[in-house]
Amino acid sequence: MKKLAFVLAFVPLLCFANDLQVPSTIKEVTVYLNGAQITRTAQCSLNAGTTEMVFTGLSAKIEEHSIQVSGLQTVSILAMSYDIDYLTKVESHPEVAKWKKEINALQSKIAFLQNRINGLEVEEQLISANQQLHSDTQALDLDKIKEISTYYRQRITAIKDEIFTTRKEIELLKEALQQLELQLAEINQAPEKRQGKLKIRFDAPAATSLQLALTYTVKDAGWIPTYDIKSKQMNDPIKLTYKALVYQKTGNAWKNVKVILSTGNPHLNVEKPDLGTKYLNFVSRHQKRYGSGAVKKHKYAFNPTVKRVLGTVTDASGAPLPGCSVVIKGTTIGTQTDFDGNYALDIKEGQTLAISYIGFRTQELPIYASLMNVRLDEDAEMLEEVVVTAYGTTGTASSGSVRGYSSTPKPVLPLYLIDGVPVDGFAEGDLDESEILSIEILKEASATSIYGSRGAHGVILITTRKSRQKEGVTSTEFVIKKPYSIVSDGDITAIEINTYQFDATYEYFAAPIVNENVFLTASFTDWERYNLLPGEANVYFDGGYAGKTAIDPYIAKKEMSVSLGIDPSITVVRRQNKNFKSNAFIGSNRILDRNYELEVKNNKSTPITLKLMDRIPQSQNKEIKVSEIETFTADYDKKKGLLTWKLELNSKENKKEGFSFKVKYPRYRAISL
Repeated sequence: MKKLAFVLAFVPLLCFANDLQVPSTIKEVTVYLNGAQITRTAQCSLNAGTTEMVFTGLSAKIEEHSIQVSGLQTVSILAMSYDIDYLTKVESHPEVAKWKKEINALQSKIAFLQNRINGLEVEEQLISANQQLHSDTQALDLDKIKEISTYYRQRITAIKDEIFTTRKEIELLKEALQQLELQLAEINQAPEKRQGKLKIRFDAPAATSLQLALTYTVKDAGWIPTYDIKSKQMNDPIKLTYKALVYQKTGNAWKNVKVILSTGNPHLNVEKPDLGTKYLNFVSRHQKRYGSGAVKKHKYAFNPTVKRVLGTVTDASGAPLPGCSVVIKGTTIGTQTDFDGNYALDIKEGQTLAISYIGFRTQELPIYASLMNVRLDEDAEMLEEVVVTAYGTTGTASSGSVRGYSSTPKPVLPLYLIDGVPVDGFAEGDLDESEILSIEILKEASATSIYGSRGAHGVILITTRKSRQKEGVTSTEFVIKKPYSIVSDGDITAIEINTYQFDATYEYFAAPIVNENVFLTASFTDWERYNLLPGEANVYFDGGYAGKTAIDPYIAKKEMSVSLGIDPSITVVRRQNKNFKSNAFIGSNRILDRNYELEVKNNKSTPITLKLMDRIPQSQNKEIKVSEIETFTADYDKKKGLLTWKLELNSKENKKEGFSFKVKYPRYRAISL
């Protein structure tokens, strides 16, 4: 009886020890912008009844809910579990065997060369000894001495030259050997990596052989869209090469696999939303409220290869915004834009760039390229500056005045800060409930200690909910014909998706009100059908590298225009004609008279076509009137206020264009002209 109990106690251990370990091979990988779907194949034979098998050597970063098994035929799955194996040694780096072979070859070659040096040194010693022997034992005539001396000199010189050359060769070989040894040491010293294992219990009605396919999604992988834009010369077609920079650190090398690139997002919740009735009711003014902002369509993907990002921050009109705050979200790493709105930032951590400026809406963007030009939109709620100069004794109504305006008493409210920015005149209802993430109230000493007298009536800190960015449900897939091998080290593998050719229209472009340089541009259409994604592009023109630009199909119109670089041989100057009598006052109004001249000169040896643009400001306030507009030869878009000239300039020719307008507004107000 004791023997039987002993045997029964060890049955589970025997069963576990006898689990059939099944190897599998990665055959296909679908790479998403963030994440990847792996398809493995495995051959296994099942007996009739229940069989338990373990598929080993899988990634430790599998999302368990995504595991699927196909190819079962009449076989059923009774149970399936995914675990992490900390004991089995992870597969070796695919280059280790090659490196070891190269190290052995280098060591052998170094030893061979060292033997050659040893032999030459022995020969040198023998020659020196023989030379001394001759001089001591023989009386030689002058001719014989000259002959022997010449031989000794030539041979000794040849030996020393050969030793020197051989030692230099050994130095080079040792440098290569050191690099390989360091690379091998780095792999050997790396911490032991985990592996995933999938245990499946099958139930087969009869003995059978199965060709199974295991499919699952993993993290720490993705691809980044990038482009090469090439043009040989003016009026040639544009060649646009669409490429993917693929990376992965899943723990498994992808060896000679079929690659599919997808613009989809495997982590996206595709369940349709339910929209219910919105009921209004009275609530406490300062109670903490949470809303659920609308899910925004996500159009940019984080690019982990970006180590430094730079760009220009402008307003909606294209004017640079100096002093903007540019911060990597979630960190203290940040900078400010310079006088021309330019910024540069090293990316050491974080994935999102937050750009903010007083009076403008904060914009948050994934760091998707090394060149990120950002346009900020004005925040209508913060356009009017209100300064409260009188305070009461509570948060209740009291007397107050607004400097520069009417002295009619107004209620004094607590100081409101929306996302850290003071907002005067804030009233309940100015923000939708769904926009508010939290409200915090500071009273009395806690308020004045931080905000001084401005917090005498309390401080209300309102934090708004930031938009969640999501991928669209639909996606595009690019099936790559050539198989690829991609190691699990995070390095980039460039895969060409396709090359497209477009008939292009070339012209020079200048808008001196925002940039005094003249740019060569190429415009083309029919790009929409190729499902391009936002990404940076390397520009090549006339056989040389012209720089980087960014392609953003989400803001491009039917005609896409790309810059091929700056041409310094064309100059454009914008001048305001001074008229000191132009600032006239009529009653309570001020009238400004503005007159501008634009001069373009073509210093090239060939004629050019130049598109020149400027603008006339548009009024958004009935108290500000723009009148007496004179556009002369320009095409004028009245709705947008944009002026356009199409100029043909011969070599060494210069032309002048101009426009003028008047602005009338209240004399005690200031405008942003």
